[in-house]
Amino acid sequence: MVYSENELVFCVNCKKEIENIKKQGVMTKEELLLVKHPQKVFQVNYPIKKDDGTIEIITAYRVQYNLNLGPGKGGIRFHQDVDLDEVSELAFGMMLKTSVTDLPFGGAKGGVRINPKNYSKSELEKISRGYVRELFNAVGPTKDVPAPDVNTNPQIMSWMLDEYEKIAGEKSPAFITGKPISDGGSEGRDKSTAMGGFYILGEEYADVEDKSSICVAIQGFGNAGSVMAELLYNDGYKVVAISDSSCALYDKNGLNIPKILEKTYKDGSKIARLDSLDLEKITNEELLELDVDLLVPAALGGVINSQNADNIKAPIVLELANGPVLPDAEQILEAKGTRIIPGLIANSGGVIVSYFEWDQNLKGEHWTLEEVNTKLKDRIIGAFSKIKDLAQKENLSLRKAANKIAIKRVIDKADIN
Repeated sequence: MVYSENELVFCVNCKKEIENIKKQGVMTKEELLLVKHPQKVFQVNYPIKKDDGTIEIITAYRVQYNLNLGPGKGGIRFHQDVDLDEVSELAFGMMLKTSVTDLPFGGAKGGVRINPKNYSKSELEKISRGYVRELFNAVGPTKDVPAPDVNTNPQIMSWMLDEYEKIAGEKSPAFITGKPISDGGSEGRDKSTAMGGFYILGEEYADVEDKSSICVAIQGFGNAGSVMAELLYNDGYKVVAISDSSCALYDKNGLNIPKILEKTYKDGSKIARLDSLDLEKITNEELLELDVDLLVPAALGGVINSQNADNIKAPIVLELANGPVLPDAEQILEAKGTRIIPGLIANSGGVIVSYFEWDQNLKGEHWTLEEVNTKLKDRIIGAFSKIKDLAQKENLSLRKAANKIAIKRVIDKADIN
């Protein structure tokens, strides 16, 4: 499984992920040895004073899994279940993602073991600033560049940037990405995950003149899923099903995505409350098993597993979420001829535009939305084409080809005395 910077995901121990790739036959024993362990691991414990005057010790992590390709790159999540195994797994995934998209970054990830709902805004600011103070010497524009992840956002990135610049004694916007535009953030970052996946689908269906002939089901209507639904609808695809955590909506003739977005954005309604639209409601599980041309899991990981893989009918599955197709399910789907576009490339738009933000900051530039999207399309399609070419040449699945390319690029840059 591979993870994006801003979505809750299904996590497993990093050793299991490495074992899964090992089984794919894309690594030699020597290569396995070189990526088996993270290069640098940090655990810090620091105090904050809460609003009521009490002292609490905060536990936080940063894992720089591999820096062969450049500074570390990866988000910081705030979650009560964060631990070193999870952060290591996420950092390993970021190593693969930055590598396969040919970015000048290594893989890293961070986490703070808190439930942010239990803290006030001022307390979250103290936690954010404390994280930077504790790890100041390990991070920076040429060392490790953090970003948002689960339960973190542009405001938290802004606090962290301000703390870093106070300690450094100079402006350094390239220290962190996912910032507000006013602090040096990039145009297009908010929609970049879905936009990258949309560009890949444009390649997949390049020969289809009538996009309305392609029926699509999208599980998940958060940031990535809702943007993808809107992009596909506007491009003429027939989006027949969408869902959030409450339920799924289905119409074999196609959903009116703009109307649904208007309703959900206007009052924050869950899909289950959109009774005025008079649409058929089904379960998330039923959505996955619809007879459609394209299935886009855009919610949590692990939703396609050995229990339901036999019932998946879509010939193409694009992983907009992270790790939605488990390894045992993938074997079943591959045996049926299902084409899986792995999240390693399908949802890499977020980290690509994070790279653009870092690049703009270093150069003192600010690109237009059109420039960002053009560069995103060129990079993600270029990376996807290499994956497809290798898959065809060596008769590999897209996932195996992506992993092989990513691992080789990391290994080729290894500094061995």
